[in-house]
Amino acid sequence: MLYSTVPAHEKRRLFRERLASGELLRFPGAFNPLTAKLIERKGFEGVYISGAVLSADLGLPDIGLTTLSEVAGRGQQIARMTDLPAIIDADTGFGEPMNVARTIQTLEDAGLAGTHIEDQINPKRCGHLDGKAVVDEDTAIKRIRAAADARRDPNFLIMARTDIRAVEGLDAAVRRAQALVDAGADAIFPEAMRTLDEFEAVRKAVDVPILANMTEFGKSDLFSVDQLRDVGVNIVIWPVSLLRIAMGAASRALDTLVEDGHLTSKLGEMQHRADLYDLIDYEQYNHFDTSVFNFQIAQPERTGD
Repeated sequence: MLYSTVPAHEKRRLFRERLASGELLRFPGAFNPLTAKLIERKGFEGVYISGAVLSADLGLPDIGLTTLSEVAGRGQQIARMTDLPAIIDADTGFGEPMNVARTIQTLEDAGLAGTHIEDQINPKRCGHLDGKAVVDEDTAIKRIRAAADARRDPNFLIMARTDIRAVEGLDAAVRRAQALVDAGADAIFPEAMRTLDEFEAVRKAVDVPILANMTEFGKSDLFSVDQLRDVGVNIVIWPVSLLRIAMGAASRALDTLVEDGHLTSKLGEMQHRADLYDLIDYEQYNHFDTSVFNFQIAQPERTGD
């Protein structure tokens, strides 16, 4: 009922332990708090919160228009609804190194288990679009050092994302990843890798966990969990998948409503009311109300006038 009973520091500790085991952890993208509860219910290991999804949810493109307060606020709403660790996209850190430091502490306070900071210039672009530009190595290093120095919980995961593969090639991505690990990154997110061999090259170059982004309609093929595990990937995310599926279904339902004037034919595609109530634990709220309000007020004894 209400929010997760697992404190944020405990989620982070358990996440770090599981990440250290070497198993591949699956983090589907949650586009709202209810989705996070569903991800947990289905047995996944974590929740991912995409900057592209947060932007799209506001009706905006993913070009760095969202603010730290918007991202942290939505991240808190999602993270607190699940016992799973939640990783959030912090774009370029929302400014210079001091802003990056503030970003880390704000996200810690919001209950997140970790975040990634990327090496694009501002305004940034979606990692799977053409026309990206990256900062020089010194600037990228300063962002990660600021992030690592600012955190107060040592289990809060600082992940460095590099977009340099699409700009300067794989060798540059390997060198950048190594430099970011030396700067204090706990994990590496090599964006827009094109083949399994490229993921494997990054895996061999660094001794920290690596993340694979399996976003649809992008630069990477959609590799399976087993394929990614075989080349040493530690975390895989599907950042926008559930939003895309939900928006596709919503669009088709609206077309049906326009054409038929009702949604009877769509009932089989909908989440049933009973399933929704089960997911949000409606019965526990009902029990709570009953325990609070189901009581008798003692009547005063009548005495003679």
